Amino acid sequence: MIYVWAAVLAIVNLLLWLLNLLGLPGNWLMIVAAALLAWWQWDLHKSAGEQMFSAATLVIVLGLAAAGEVLEFLAGVLGAKAAGGTRRATWGALLGGLIGGGVGTVAIPIPVLGTLIGACGGAALGATVMELSGGRRVRPSVKAGVGAGLGRFLGTFAKMGLGAMIWLIITIASFWP
Repeated sequence: MIYVWAAVLAIVNLLLWLLNLLGLPGNWLMIVAAALLAWWQWDLHKSAGEQMFSAATLVIVLGLAAAGEVLEFLAGVLGAKAAGGTRRATWGALLGGLIGGGVGTVAIPIPVLGTLIGACGGAALGATVMELSGGRRVRPSVKAGVGAGLGRFLGTFAKMGLGAMIWLIITIASFWP
């Protein structure tokens, strides 16, 4: 029966992993699903080596999820900074990315793609507008915006890569107690 639950967890976690593309915390939800299943399947009569997941496995995936959040945040900030943006650009990119993700989901009704385009475009627009409102010229403002949008895009895929590692670790651990 444990293999049935492991298969269900693998499928559910694959769907949760895809939520990262929508700007949702898919990596964290995969860990919550694994922890809930481990807790539900916990048997006090089994030794630690016979449980579905070890504490070390859960700690490792927690670390990967935290690293994914840091990478996603830093990629947008570093993208704006690398393109010559100021602190205003980074704040504009963060706020614009959040708003753009929501707008993109509604305005571009293509699942996942609309949200990703909206978030990256919103980060770019937010950084550009904040730079312009701070008195910078158009060209450096747009350059900072493009850097922020590209950073958001790369950060999302860095987070997806770490999420794939989380999925793989949890899946292997659930089939190999």
